[in-house]
Amino acid sequence: MTGGTARLRVPVGEDAERWVTRVGCRRILLIVHNVTSATRLLDVLPLFNSDVRVQLFATCTGSSPFLAGVPELLAQAGLPVLPWDQAKDTEFDLAVAASYGGELGSIRGKLAVLSHGMGYNKKLATPDTGHRTPVFGMAPDWLLEDGRPIASATVLSHPEQLERLRSACPEAVPTAVLAGDPCYDRILAALPQRDRFRRALGVRPGQRLIVISSTWAARSLFGGAGPGEAGEPGTDDLLPWLLSRLAAELPADEYRTTAVLHPNIWYGHGPGQVRAWLDNARRAGLDAIPPLDGWRQALIAADCVLGDHSSVTYYAASIGIPVLLGAFPQEDLDPLSPVAALGRTAPRLLRRGSLRAQIDRAITSHNPGRYGELAEQTSSSPGESAALLRRLFYGLMDIPEPPGHPALLDPLPLPPYTPARVTAPVRVLVRHISTDPPELALVRYAVVGDEPGPSEDPAVRVDTAHVVVDEETRETGRLRVADVVVRHAAGDDPRLGPPAVWTSEALDRYPYCGLVAYVDGPDRCVVRTREGDLLRLSAATELDGRPDLGDPAVYASALHAWLASGQPLDEALPAITVRTGATAHHVTVELLPSPPPPTEAHASGSASPIRIRSAPTRSPLPS
Repeated sequence: MTGGTARLRVPVGEDAERWVTRVGCRRILLIVHNVTSATRLLDVLPLFNSDVRVQLFATCTGSSPFLAGVPELLAQAGLPVLPWDQAKDTEFDLAVAASYGGELGSIRGKLAVLSHGMGYNKKLATPDTGHRTPVFGMAPDWLLEDGRPIASATVLSHPEQLERLRSACPEAVPTAVLAGDPCYDRILAALPQRDRFRRALGVRPGQRLIVISSTWAARSLFGGAGPGEAGEPGTDDLLPWLLSRLAAELPADEYRTTAVLHPNIWYGHGPGQVRAWLDNARRAGLDAIPPLDGWRQALIAADCVLGDHSSVTYYAASIGIPVLLGAFPQEDLDPLSPVAALGRTAPRLLRRGSLRAQIDRAITSHNPGRYGELAEQTSSSPGESAALLRRLFYGLMDIPEPPGHPALLDPLPLPPYTPARVTAPVRVLVRHISTDPPELALVRYAVVGDEPGPSEDPAVRVDTAHVVVDEETRETGRLRVADVVVRHAAGDDPRLGPPAVWTSEALDRYPYCGLVAYVDGPDRCVVRTREGDLLRLSAATELDGRPDLGDPAVYASALHAWLASGQPLDEALPAITVRTGATAHHVTVELLPSPPPPTEAHASGSASPIRIRSAPTRSPLPS
């Protein structure tokens, strides 16, 4: 990948003409600095599809400190990868980069440079002097070599960038080309898929999706350094407080949380370390979007973004999503940039006060047109970047665009279905609304370790409470004192046996729980009571025919609370209503035939105490 990597012999090399199949192709080089810049190059890669006249290559300058993940990404792209030294020695018809740095001036061919974020906003130390420039990508230190522009085309997304370029580096103005923003265009094209993205990300009916977004560096939300020196611990570090309050304040059935972190965080510190830092929050239900794909879908699906001075936060605001800024170092930004303007406009996330109240207020008080002017500065040609960029690229190569093939970007794919998974113990607060018909309201909070548990709202009546523990919890000691034990698995998982078998075995293993539940589908579970009754709980379909994707474990909790309050099982048949927040789930309760225990020895385990407890008096979790 860099100078020490073996040089290619085909499709370029000293004797490549002996081995190539397609001869005479125009050569296009994609110049990668790190994973972040590579993702923008992947955005424009489809613009060369179906053209048998061109041959694509990739290379890495080796100049970025964030090189982890680049080899895997290039291998996934499936393009010939040239060592940087060979790339500098090879003639190309076009080279495309999405960042500055490295020896870009050594490339032999026309060079187009795109932004790898929402325009150019951040100040960064220059490679030669180490001093902070007016803005990365606009100062002469980056744009010029021997007084002349490095790039043949400097791609800008909006005229406001051109005005700042004119002031910062007038020598580069003749290379400027307004060609929109392909990343933003992919987001705009996918806005109608919001509901599908929400279901794919496991957002249940009535839930709000909260996205925690952070760029890299010490003064980011994830970095947490204060307003002083960026290398020192910050007094304004919100991250520990934020991660702890997500579980303590946001009911699991009313909020879904996910994190979108800059690739430089993932690859600078290591994915294993990042997951370790997020461990408590992840066990309480937080998901972390992988660093390459899915972050745009999460923004589209979001109800609120807790962010900082990143392009991700700006993109969220530009499509009308409420944002709260947990960090925003104005000194690190060009004060004339749109991102700096966002920092002067958006509300701040504060440690004092309730996290939930701040989120709810940001959502309910949000005016969709609040960031309209900033959205207009995202791109001067929304929806047109594919056509503009392809016209530019082929013009630089001096060949006509391929006839009959419109310039198109790839649509954002539908993410895999990833429902929230809480393996930390869950405290369930129950309010009994009606006995005829059966109706209960439940509020559930994940409680991790010694973190303080949820504080009950004195204005809301709580009749009973109990504790649910996932069998795969790390806190295995909690299983011995749980009121409800839950297992998530396919119904035909041979390691566990059918749900009827697992539920019988689980009652033997956990003699003090009142009910066990085997969740074998997104909208259903099989439960067994301490008395031995086996039941199927399943949510009714919604009006549009789709399944109600509420967490089946909450249905098991509702049935346990019904029985623990002394109500007979027969009166819960054939259905109960379970309320979580403002959402009502209509749950069918079906009595299943229970096969006899397979052996006499197994049956002897049923001699455990038969007891259904009301957990408020013996809850193992802090209240």
